[in-house]
Amino acid sequence: MPSRLASSVLLAVVTLATASHSAKIANDYDQPSSAWYQPDDHPVHALFKRGHVAVDATMSYPEVGSAQWRAGYPAAEAPTETLPKAWVDRLNAAVTAGKIPNIPQSILTQGVAPTYPEGYDPNNSTVCSSTYKCITPGDIWDAPTGKLALSFDDGPLPASTALLQFLAKNKQKATHFFIGTNILNNPQVFKTAFNDNKDDIAVHTWTHPYMTSKSNEQVLGELGWTMEIIHNSTGGRIPKYWRPPYGDSDMRVRAIAKEVFGLTTVIWNQDTNDWSLSEPVPLTTSTEIHANMTQWLTGPKTPGLVILEHELSNASVQSFIDAYPMMTSNKWNVVSLAALDGGASYQNAYDSSAPVAAANVGDLNVKAPAAPASSSTTQASKPSGTTAGKPKAAQRNGGSYNEPVTFVSVGVTLFSVLLGIYSL
Repeated sequence: MPSRLASSVLLAVVTLATASHSAKIANDYDQPSSAWYQPDDHPVHALFKRGHVAVDATMSYPEVGSAQWRAGYPAAEAPTETLPKAWVDRLNAAVTAGKIPNIPQSILTQGVAPTYPEGYDPNNSTVCSSTYKCITPGDIWDAPTGKLALSFDDGPLPASTALLQFLAKNKQKATHFFIGTNILNNPQVFKTAFNDNKDDIAVHTWTHPYMTSKSNEQVLGELGWTMEIIHNSTGGRIPKYWRPPYGDSDMRVRAIAKEVFGLTTVIWNQDTNDWSLSEPVPLTTSTEIHANMTQWLTGPKTPGLVILEHELSNASVQSFIDAYPMMTSNKWNVVSLAALDGGASYQNAYDSSAPVAAANVGDLNVKAPAAPASSSTTQASKPSGTTAGKPKAAQRNGGSYNEPVTFVSVGVTLFSVLLGIYSL
């Protein structure tokens, strides 16, 4: 009888502890402000399902660069009449719900910044054009104090090769805001960036247009096709960030990126103008870029730096290579831009080395896994931060949550007490 009593009490304790811990885990995952994955009901998960293929760890994708991989993508401009229905439905639902501001498209005039029809001020909160340096909360312009967010636009291109070799040699991670058509045309360079360097991949649109000049459906295609080719070329990863070409975004474009695709908009706080080095009439010189870099890198560390740089030409890449020693010698914490917040670089994977949630993005019941605890390289590439600001899944200890240790300890202690009672 005492044995049954002890067993019953112990079972009750263990059941209570397990239920309490399950509730704790559920509550942890219900905190949207600190979660580094999109919530299960976020639209982005449904947009990249690969048919009705069962989700498992062996999900495979076509070899990057193969004919099967190339099939289905627009060769150049993304036609709006062939947009996937899921994207269009999600956009229409967001418009109907009032989540996409009804702002007219901007007007392009050669040599002049995009303009808006009369009555629409690009500097007010309704339009808030980033071309006019209007800052919207939630967009990234600055880095935290002491951090330098490393990123490069316009690849993958032949000039990217020297950049990737330099980054690998210096064990430096970076974020590449890739253009969709450039990925399609330069698959081997893409593979070097992702497969070999394990760098972070982000969105720079399909054809590099002024995004505010595009219709809602055109914006959808520019972002959607780029996300899809990245998703299908990285083992199913969903990009977390996008940078608008020319820094051109507004409240309408930003809302489509966020509400339909879960993307965070990234701009910059220092501009090298290195893109123009390969132009017939450059806006700058390598000497001027080096002088600006010297000023920025030896100056105040508040705010941190988000420098606009390009892997567009050999000259632009060399400008970065020449400046890199100053970044390290002046004690900047140089991190990949996608890792700036100390969380995940993708919406459904911690980085380019860590496991991908569900292998087949779109399973609404699966949470994104944390970085492997044994991956010192991965952890070293992430900036430091407080525990409260880290993803819940990253607060694991050797693959198990910290809290269960307490519950197990309580259970073991009570079991020992019960055994003592029984022995009496």
